[in-house]
Amino acid sequence: MIKVLIADDQALLRGSFRVLVDLAPDLATVAEAGTGAEAVTLARQHQPDVVLMDVRMPEMDGIEATRRICGDAATASARVLILTTFDLDEYVYAALRAGASGFLLKDTPPNDLLAAVRVVAAGEGLLAPSVTRRLIAEFARRPEPARPLPRRLDGVTDREREVLTLVAHGLSNVEIAERLTLSLATVKTHMSRLLSKLHARDRAQLVIVAYETGLVSARPSSGS
Repeated sequence: MIKVLIADDQALLRGSFRVLVDLAPDLATVAEAGTGAEAVTLARQHQPDVVLMDVRMPEMDGIEATRRICGDAATASARVLILTTFDLDEYVYAALRAGASGFLLKDTPPNDLLAAVRVVAAGEGLLAPSVTRRLIAEFARRPEPARPLPRRLDGVTDREREVLTLVAHGLSNVEIAERLTLSLATVKTHMSRLLSKLHARDRAQLVIVAYETGLVSARPSSGS
């Protein structure tokens, strides 16, 4: 059973999400939070597998709440799925940097939202194509760093760099296997090693690392 914490400042939306989650045979709501601060407290108390996190909430916004949940050893295993009505680039970048594993709009169809909870609970990052494009655009607008980046790719093999590059371009494991002529099991092994070597929580975090280390450029290449 996947335990879900729902954090939203609107009681009606919280109730709607709860009904949706609790109707699924493999999901269960363990708590509801109306503020970011309450979400942090309840995450410590209930140890959810997934937190459905609103962005705009009183006392503490969803980005800061995500940062605290993901940065606390007591709740670091929880995966945060950001839900918002605001399709803005700044939220995509800030949420992922804070440790979120996914980002969805609140008008996402119910079945897609439930599928997203399952994907995130399984340890996969969830980046919809539109979100990936916005993330890339966000990096493209940022100036080149004035000093060496703190995150490096030391210890990452050439093949792992190839895999990481394709992850950053939004390819699935199956697509990576086809592109590199590898078995799916081999791709999964490379993914596991990348997560370990780069201290990344999931696929979404690997995208951040790929861009922040300069492995992938947000600017389109002449060959694309």
